Amino acid sequence: MSCAIKSPLSGIIPPLVTPLIDNDVLDKEGLEKLIEHLIEGGVHALFVLGTTGEAQSLSYKLRVEMIKNTCRIVDGRMPVLVCISDTSIIESVRLSYVAADNGADAVVSAPPYYFAPGQPELAEFYQRLIPQLSLPLFLYNMPSHTKVNFAPSTVRRIAEDSRVIGFKDSSANAVYFQSVMYAMRERPDFAMLVGPEEMTGELVLMGAHGGINGGANMFPRLYVDLYNAAKERNIEKLQQLQEKVMQISSTIYTIGQHASSYLKGLKTSLYLLGIWSDFVAAPFHRFEKAEQMKVRKALEELDMDLLLR
Repeated sequence: MSCAIKSPLSGIIPPLVTPLIDNDVLDKEGLEKLIEHLIEGGVHALFVLGTTGEAQSLSYKLRVEMIKNTCRIVDGRMPVLVCISDTSIIESVRLSYVAADNGADAVVSAPPYYFAPGQPELAEFYQRLIPQLSLPLFLYNMPSHTKVNFAPSTVRRIAEDSRVIGFKDSSANAVYFQSVMYAMRERPDFAMLVGPEEMTGELVLMGAHGGINGGANMFPRLYVDLYNAAKERNIEKLQQLQEKVMQISSTIYTIGQHASSYLKGLKTSLYLLGIWSDFVAAPFHRFEKAEQMKVRKALEELDMDLLLR
């Protein structure tokens, strides 16, 4: 069962963490617990198999299981977006079929990575991909991982097809984000969504439609309240909530010495909050005891009554 997307899609859309028992076994019980936690926290939609979901570390079998089980658990209660990013257009299309067949509401695609396409090649890739999709498409800008930015003019060119209904930007570049919003100003139905949670509040104030924020896996109500405060232009409340978001970002996400610290910190926090296991897919691994204790300390220093109310 799908849930029709209102255009533009707005609100807090957590990029679902993928609960794992081991490298190729989905923790279905943990996934159900996580999804119910997010629905209870008031989020507006769910995003499956993104960066936070470790999609590129997962087998195709496991990606299919994640799509099927997420759609089954959600059961039409909110929109489900499925990321189909891949180096192969054939595999992207196959995942889109799985998403459509199981009741997802839209697909999301970052540029094919490894060989970095030029802007004309990027536009042509999507002009080949879109006619093969039976669901609407969100573009996903993730230049740190794909080695290419969508130029604002390229977004506009691709979105001449009305089946392209939104854009998620994880560049952490507010000037760039504003440039894409300006390029798309004649498409009021086109959703502009922010990846980095540290920027979500200020960009919603400036006209963004919402955030695809990893921290919402832990504390959905905090990010929903942040979004609502920005929409209501309640600056005092927004500043208070922003401080909590920055406290999470500067502690839980910075433990360890590698770029994987964000993911390890997030998964460890979910484990310590009693939601599910902290297993991280290869090539990474879960935090050792010393790092886990640092995450525990960071959680203890947060106002948990505020975050979990």
